[in-house]
Amino acid sequence: MLLVESESKIASKRWHRQRLHLVLSAMAHFAEELREEGFDVDYRFTESLPAGLREHVDEFDVDRVIAMEPMSWDGRAMLESAGVEVQPNSQFCCSYEDFAGWAEDRRSFKMEDFYRWQRVRLDLLMDPGPEEQMPASGKWNFDHENREPPPTDGRSWPGIDRFDLDAIDQSIIDRLPDDVWGAEPDGTWPVTRQQALHRMKEFIEVGLGPFGPHEDAMLDGEWKLAHSVLSSSMNLGLLHPLEVVEAAEAAFRAGEAPINSVEGFIRQVIGWREYVWGLYWLWMPDYRSANALNAELPVPPSFTGVAQTHMACVASVVGNVEKHGYAHHIERLMVLGNLALTAGVNPQAMTQWMWASFVDGAEWVMVPNVIGMALHADGGRMATKPYASGGAYINRMSDFCKGCQFDPRKRVGEKACPFTTLYWDFLARNETALAGNHRMARQLAGMRRLKDLAAVRERAVEVRAALQEGTI
Repeated sequence: MLLVESESKIASKRWHRQRLHLVLSAMAHFAEELREEGFDVDYRFTESLPAGLREHVDEFDVDRVIAMEPMSWDGRAMLESAGVEVQPNSQFCCSYEDFAGWAEDRRSFKMEDFYRWQRVRLDLLMDPGPEEQMPASGKWNFDHENREPPPTDGRSWPGIDRFDLDAIDQSIIDRLPDDVWGAEPDGTWPVTRQQALHRMKEFIEVGLGPFGPHEDAMLDGEWKLAHSVLSSSMNLGLLHPLEVVEAAEAAFRAGEAPINSVEGFIRQVIGWREYVWGLYWLWMPDYRSANALNAELPVPPSFTGVAQTHMACVASVVGNVEKHGYAHHIERLMVLGNLALTAGVNPQAMTQWMWASFVDGAEWVMVPNVIGMALHADGGRMATKPYASGGAYINRMSDFCKGCQFDPRKRVGEKACPFTTLYWDFLARNETALAGNHRMARQLAGMRRLKDLAAVRERAVEVRAALQEGTI
């Protein structure tokens, strides 16, 4: 077994410390497990992945190399150009070939349609019907029950056990490069199969039940609420998505978790996660270069940890990223993504930052989620409208605004919420590009009725400049 630790890959980005530690520690622990099982393991430290492969082949006179298909377009091309026999990737419920077959005859396609197709073919949350299988509890989707704002009762949220850092972990920490950022690893993220199974069991027993109703809520001081934090383990192959969703369904069948929470979680895993995986392979490689709105600003220094921010929501979310290399999906979309969209941040720069900064980051994850979902850089191929909003949405779905110096109801003046100012400016700035989108007609009409639009746009110029300077 050949494992290569690539110097050029490590140097390619300003990685979050916990992200880089997670990948390298999981590799090193896996190498030890393989040795214990009797495999000969060649763990190489070298300049690049191709260089490590060439060195191994030359040293051991190898004439045949077999590898599972990697999760990246460039990784697959690299192995194929090196003559490696590539086997299909087995870490998803739906291969990208099957996804392409599902999408082939459709003029347009939606995640909801794909998700229902997945439910049927995987026989998940399905009950016998008079003529054909029916969705459990009579509904495909319990989204309506899962959009509650954050509770105000001061409840506690499910905790997680931290894993002890062993000698392998410490050796990785000691040799991390100087240019990483973020807090030190603290045992939050599983680096072995055993740890990942513990985290899954923990979520099913204490997190799954309360997950659903508040899955879109955001709270200052609560970095994960009841979210599973299993994505990094699935993305590394420590857990298979099918075993995760089957465990969730078993909890529902046993009466240990409500249908809305279980359905919402399963939809995230076999619906959204695998939809993103399929679209990545369907539209690559040109898709990652899309920039339909011609957005060119760099990632704000308040995101990267270089500057502080007075925006309470951004400070809270970026603080969570700094501490954990993680923020849950609504914080990614409606705080980080929303601000980047309305300010006009370059989609490729945003993709690279999120890829490097999140423990579950990867190109296949971030390209569709950033290019398509968050920044609308694909012109609407993935999402039928931009996910842009003013401060009202954040005020409704979080407690961030209570202690913030900015007012989500104001769009002009020094106290105006930057999200609100930038939302209206975004519509005006991109009116021509969005005019043909019927789902944006009401918003554009509202923008045109604003009597203070000129003042809003003047304030937006100041806000965008202050974002780049790190002074807002």
